Amino acid sequence: MAGNVVSAHPALAVFASDKGPGDAERAPIMTQAGTILARHGARLICLADETLDAIPLITSARAAGGEVLIVADADFVAPPALSDVPVERIDDPEARIRRVGELAQVFVGLPGSLASAAALYRTWVRAGAGASNKPVVLLNHHRAFEAMRGMATDVLSHSTSHADRVVVFTDNVDDLWNKVSWALSVAA
Repeated sequence: MAGNVVSAHPALAVFASDKGPGDAERAPIMTQAGTILARHGARLICLADETLDAIPLITSARAAGGEVLIVADADFVAPPALSDVPVERIDDPEARIRRVGELAQVFVGLPGSLASAAALYRTWVRAGAGASNKPVVLLNHHRAFEAMRGMATDVLSHSTSHADRVVVFTDNVDDLWNKVSWALSVAA
């Protein structure tokens, strides 16, 4: 997709995990987010870097009629429930990250593990970070991204013009699509 044109089916790279310690609500949040984003016509792109930790997101998006693409290595085996989800296979980890960054118009971070937050950050940086004009929308449920909010205020705001349009926060999943839609409109 050329540029950041707002389309009927925007491509969202979504980073989430329900693995490891932390908020027990992560899987239900992924389920709700997948449904909301799919109902608004978003195409979800998920990175399977060693593991795929966004199964509730993908399952709910597809149940709501959404389109999902998994970008993974050659050895990736989808769980049986996702066996018919398209998989783009790229062996080189850096090339996988770059591919997700190329496809995405917006990066979405849901509460999850440190690994999912790190993958979001690496992918956004490889895509050009603030200079790419591709915004990040973070679901700050239970202050999951509060440290990033502080960093965006203290660091990004001094180095990136319109930092408030580059990294956008929402505190509830019901408002997620509104923030994604707004970020798409100001990035276009």
